[in-house]
Amino acid sequence: MLLTTSRLNQTLRTFLMLGAVLSVAACSSEDSGGTSFVVPAKARGLLPDLALADTNFEGDHFSGSSACGTCHTDSAPIEAATMIVVEAEVPRNVSIGTAWESSIMAQGARDPYWHAIVATELHLYPNLSDEINDKCTRCHAPMANELAKKTGQPIQLFDALDASGAVVAEGYYDADNTNDLFNHAMDGISCTACHQIEDVGFGDKSSMSGGFTIATYSEENRSDRPAYGQYADPDAAYMIQQSGFSPQYSLHISTSEMCATCHNLDVDVVDTEGNLVGTHFAEQTMYTEWKESAFNNGSPDDTCQGCHMPTLSQAVPIANLGSSVSRDDFAEHTFLGANTIMQTMMDNYSEELGIDPNIDFQSSIIRNREFLKSSATLELLAQQKTGNGVSFDLKVTNHAGHKLPSGYHSRRAYIHLVITDAAGLVVFESGSMNANGSINGVDEDADPSSWEPHYDVITNANQVQVYQGVTGNSDGVRTHSLLNSFNFLKDNRITPMGFDKNAVNVDVAVTGGASTDPDFNQGSDTVTYQLSLPQSGSYTVQAELRYQPFSYGHLAHVFSYGEEIDQVDMFRTIYDNTELRDEVIATVVGTVQ
Repeated sequence: MLLTTSRLNQTLRTFLMLGAVLSVAACSSEDSGGTSFVVPAKARGLLPDLALADTNFEGDHFSGSSACGTCHTDSAPIEAATMIVVEAEVPRNVSIGTAWESSIMAQGARDPYWHAIVATELHLYPNLSDEINDKCTRCHAPMANELAKKTGQPIQLFDALDASGAVVAEGYYDADNTNDLFNHAMDGISCTACHQIEDVGFGDKSSMSGGFTIATYSEENRSDRPAYGQYADPDAAYMIQQSGFSPQYSLHISTSEMCATCHNLDVDVVDTEGNLVGTHFAEQTMYTEWKESAFNNGSPDDTCQGCHMPTLSQAVPIANLGSSVSRDDFAEHTFLGANTIMQTMMDNYSEELGIDPNIDFQSSIIRNREFLKSSATLELLAQQKTGNGVSFDLKVTNHAGHKLPSGYHSRRAYIHLVITDAAGLVVFESGSMNANGSINGVDEDADPSSWEPHYDVITNANQVQVYQGVTGNSDGVRTHSLLNSFNFLKDNRITPMGFDKNAVNVDVAVTGGASTDPDFNQGSDTVTYQLSLPQSGSYTVQAELRYQPFSYGHLAHVFSYGEEIDQVDMFRTIYDNTELRDEVIATVVGTVQ
């Protein structure tokens, strides 16, 4: 569908401001199959038109988030709310539904980038349609995926068409709230999905890659469906009466192994023709990275939940109806993360994405921005003048319990470094970003089939330290397709503390130049800058570690499918009209004199 009137002026302004949004727009490169591709000069201007879901549903296997929110969300004005904490004399609503609904978890099935990627994989490998639909919805739309399996219905994200273009199987994406699977899908990673996961095979491969287990209960035993939680003495009778779920104490809900069911994810590798290669690729390994780190120490504060669902220091009521018992160690359902750009897109395009416009994304963005800043620090060391310039070390330390960045290979962190002289004039800059998200000097942003190497020493402005995972196919050629990914050609994502790159398995190995960099290990990396500069007075050095969930070169490749795949063009339209391109993780300022 075309741009709505409310978006048209904004779109035109953006195109005028940026000109050709992608500087590689008129350039050819190579895709994962070795064929030439061209990035369209601009988007066609399509936008999604997703329906609002009915989140009040109460089904045989799951209930919607609003059904849980009747008790666990406090919608009263702050002065009348009870599910609050007071911090520095300021009250804050900490109710579960309010915290969760603005998270990427809640909106996992409405993510327009995910739509674009799934649609592209289906386009590239139509022979694997069933496998792609199952794998990709298992963790982004778990209730719909599980319901379809329990009831023998097809798992279909987008409408399936025959040769004439007629719909032969309706997808969740194209349905509305009269469709049960649509409602289950678009409620994302919801309450009764996570809280019904059984403690089966936790920590083993069998439970990962979406291998979680949710039991089936007959109609007469529906009230036996569990709602696992961290408290040993729940008000079971009231909750069963209100929700049809039985609250049950279980420690497994608070373990990292719980998160590993989706955040350790293997995919079966295919070649460029769509044939299975017979091996797997570890798309994300956050749990394994954590397990190899110093954070795997038995402390609940250092689990996945300990960081991403921080516990409150004061007791708080966990429901606004029924029992008024306040609970200690309540884990906030904020699901802290780093993708503020996607949250900004969801906020700005809530109508098109079928998201409740009353959701407070801005508060979540602020929380996530602060959370991101806690994940790393920078230090300037060994600053000195040399015979023809300056030399110094920049140390990056990762404070996260997994690699930084971790997860999908579209993500990257990079160093932006600026040196000014005594008069305040810039005499050196490396890693400057353009308005479209490209980084000056980064090879892949000019040619998506290439990538920026890892550096131990940087000597000129065209060398930029980029921390990322770069995937290659079974022919050893860089690919941006997930299913075509065979291994990492480069993985210099900063390891967590305690992680020994020389003693871990291949799925989490450091690859490329960082594997032989002697000071890249155990949670940190040190980059030496040796620069030729005029010998005049002192210099001020400012370095930033910045984060992009969507690297420009990767997007250039994805956008090359925009003429053929509507969901790609829809995401590009949203991306082009979103000004936020990255976030600052850490900053350091020092002098050389």
